[in-house]
Amino acid sequence: MPEYREVRAKAGGFLDLCFTPGLAAEVTLQPIRRFNFDAAIIFSDILVIPYALGRDVRFEVGEGPRLDPLDTPDKVGTLSSTGDSTKLEPVFEALRRVRQELDPSIALIGFCGAPWTVATYMVAGHGTPDQAPARMMAYRHPDAFARIIDTIVENSIRYLLGQLAAGADVLQIFDTWAGILPPREFQRWSVEPTRRIVEGVRRTVPDAKIIGFPRGAGALLPGYVDATGVDAVSIDWTAEPSLIREKVQNRVAVQGNLDPLALITGGDALDRAIDDVLANFAGGRLIFNLGHGIQPETPIAHVEQMVKRVRSYKASL
Repeated sequence: MPEYREVRAKAGGFLDLCFTPGLAAEVTLQPIRRFNFDAAIIFSDILVIPYALGRDVRFEVGEGPRLDPLDTPDKVGTLSSTGDSTKLEPVFEALRRVRQELDPSIALIGFCGAPWTVATYMVAGHGTPDQAPARMMAYRHPDAFARIIDTIVENSIRYLLGQLAAGADVLQIFDTWAGILPPREFQRWSVEPTRRIVEGVRRTVPDAKIIGFPRGAGALLPGYVDATGVDAVSIDWTAEPSLIREKVQNRVAVQGNLDPLALITGGDALDRAIDDVLANFAGGRLIFNLGHGIQPETPIAHVEQMVKRVRSYKASL
């Protein structure tokens, strides 16, 4: 959106935008003003936890995030166990500002990265196509890797509780790289850490509403839902509809799962893709959404087309 690009240019660096409460609140609210969505998600990043832990986190234009890698047990030994909570205060302040301005009928979503996904960036120091550095470290040095995971779990619990206290109505845990793990490793490094976060948050806030997103989990999704205790689960556009309806949506709400490329395409192709999502999942509890993040090149008119079609369907019920 042009209004976002204007604020982004004013902020300078990406982390500067995340950690300037007034600007972060503004870009959180911009999509609500333009599209009147039913929920807003706070503008931040999953790598604020490593930043709070004292790791050097930076975003390089055209290359994405860069961190000092924790790729040996010796380096893992330098990892602080407790983050500096003052570094996360700007996120909480942004949430307070958004909640104050947001209509009470519009939900406010807080979030964190799942331990496995955050750890993949911490180990490699950057994103990779298959996150092989983290996978190899988990095989070669499971105790050292477990220390990274444990540290992220404990700090994520405190971070999410801070978001609830600041006004978030619901929390989401993004495990973008869950789908690359074999079943045994998926259970150990994706499911179990997420379960611990959910339980840790609910020890303090028993009725906390939490959405999990183990992207690419496929047939492992029913087990993830049962084990983690999440209230809803996000699904990507590759999810098999009958599996989701029969073994996931009968337990929890689902969120998704329009292909972001269909949204870029627009026209009849977009209409068909929207109708498929509604035909597959609107019979149960559904939060209509994309199957992953919106792409920068997405035309605004196509988002408007999507919102209009979904709302027309809802009005017809």
